[in-house]
Amino acid sequence: MARISSRFAVGLAVVAALGLGGCATPAPTGPAAVAPRVDPAALAAPPAAARAAPGATPAAPGVSPGAAPAGPASPAAPDAKTASTGLPAGVAAPPAGTNQLVTVLTPSASSGSGELRGWKRGADGRWAGAVGPVRVRVGTDGVGTASERVNRTPRGTFALPSAFGRQPNPGTRMPYRKVGTSDWWVSDPRSPAYNTYRHCTPGSCGFDESAGENLGQAGASYDYALVIGYNTGPVRKGAGSAFFVHVDAGAASQGCVEVPRATQLALLRWLDPAQRPRITIGLG
Repeated sequence: MARISSRFAVGLAVVAALGLGGCATPAPTGPAAVAPRVDPAALAAPPAAARAAPGATPAAPGVSPGAAPAGPASPAAPDAKTASTGLPAGVAAPPAGTNQLVTVLTPSASSGSGELRGWKRGADGRWAGAVGPVRVRVGTDGVGTASERVNRTPRGTFALPSAFGRQPNPGTRMPYRKVGTSDWWVSDPRSPAYNTYRHCTPGSCGFDESAGENLGQAGASYDYALVIGYNTGPVRKGAGSAFFVHVDAGAASQGCVEVPRATQLALLRWLDPAQRPRITIGLG
């Protein structure tokens, strides 16, 4: 739920009543506003996109304050790789059929920043780096058990079912939706649409719009975003919503993974739904 959200503008009273949902973060003034989260299965629903089925591995608890600056990171040391898979120590190799893996690893459960890398499985079964490494932000409460009331990025392994953005498709093969002001991610735990994407004209939606993220109004953070398939099957009310990997627009994260724009574009162009990509968020 590392978000940069437009909900901050709704007011502190609403936040106190409904929680921080998703990866929304107080948006910076100006063009660097943040974007909301989108439901993996729902975002894949538009006509031009093929529906992808998300999958997730339970998250582990962790707490932390402290945001992190985005910027380049040093390559992982050789001893951070396991001899058997080539992946960082402690990262389990995904099952057969998943040949692309994104890792986001933080030095502790309370860290507000970490390192992102993209990995590709070779014909010999070993994994090699394909994107990064790069320094990224995670929730200001670190990584671990997510909910609507903490700024924490969910820990575990999850599907990467689809992508969206305020900008046109940058060349990704992932199911991609260009969003506008009638596109939402619902973070109202009282709504049956909780943690799903919805399309409706502002003022006419069947959920509390103040507890959702208007994807088109969120700002530069949602120029390009990748959906993290967390809390999707089944959806657990209050367990957290709208977690994305999105552009770092300069604000602290409430749970989303914030990535430098150039890396976000490289990641989107590299990912291929035929490779059943996943993301592992954890410690390392």
